[in-house]
Amino acid sequence: MFKARDFSLPLGKRTYVMGVLNYTPDSFSDGGKFNTPEQALAHALKMQEQGADIIDLGANSTRPGAEILTATQELERISPALEALKGKLGVPLSVDTFYPSVAKAALEAGASIINDVSGEFNAEMALLAKQYGAGYVVMHNPCGSDTVQEYKDGVVSDIRKTFLDALSLAAETGLCKEQLCFDVGLGFSKSYEDNLEILRNLGWLKFKGVPLLVAASRKRFIGIASGEDNSALRDPGTVAAHTAAIAAGADIIRAHDVAGAVQAARVADALFRNRGE
Repeated sequence: MFKARDFSLPLGKRTYVMGVLNYTPDSFSDGGKFNTPEQALAHALKMQEQGADIIDLGANSTRPGAEILTATQELERISPALEALKGKLGVPLSVDTFYPSVAKAALEAGASIINDVSGEFNAEMALLAKQYGAGYVVMHNPCGSDTVQEYKDGVVSDIRKTFLDALSLAAETGLCKEQLCFDVGLGFSKSYEDNLEILRNLGWLKFKGVPLLVAASRKRFIGIASGEDNSALRDPGTVAAHTAAIAAGADIIRAHDVAGAVQAARVADALFRNRGE
């Protein structure tokens, strides 16, 4: 069970779809399309209608080469979107940030999940999640999206160690395991081959009772594998990667094309789901 404030998502029965809401002018796929409060609300409601189980709002682009906003800048940018979305959604709102001050403001505005893309377990974030009863997503991301890390013992072993450490640190912080979620960090600090290796060995990164999130949507490694340079045209390749992830046990997939992701997940669930808690 993944617990996020007033929401509880049972694990193992079906795959949950997290819809991407980029409140930015410069995200790699759809930057600038939804960066007014009105556009953000309309798109969030559309994704919810299409079957999104979670809406993931981010105001700081993490694409390669992006200029990173300060906490003050990010909070100034995201606040109008948070106000527009407040009380309007029937599914959990996730905030995609690595700043505790932004996470706190989002929680105050009704967000249910902190999606921390910093790449490490942040005790301050964990304490916020504990205080508000929110979900806390920990991503594997040692050095960002601009640099490829070399993994001495292999990328899968490194991710597994990161997740094991997070479990220990969560226990020390007093954060319930049911509030944790792990993201393998596809596209962050990883080579093309690393991303494929993760998807081939995803089952080794599953921990009982902790949802596993896979976010392959339109990423560069999809473009390399498919030969598609235009990120907006990579949804079929994304479906292939997410289907492989679901077959290996992923609980949540993060997607730009929610309607396609929901349909693909339903078929993949019919094929591969045979476990429960």
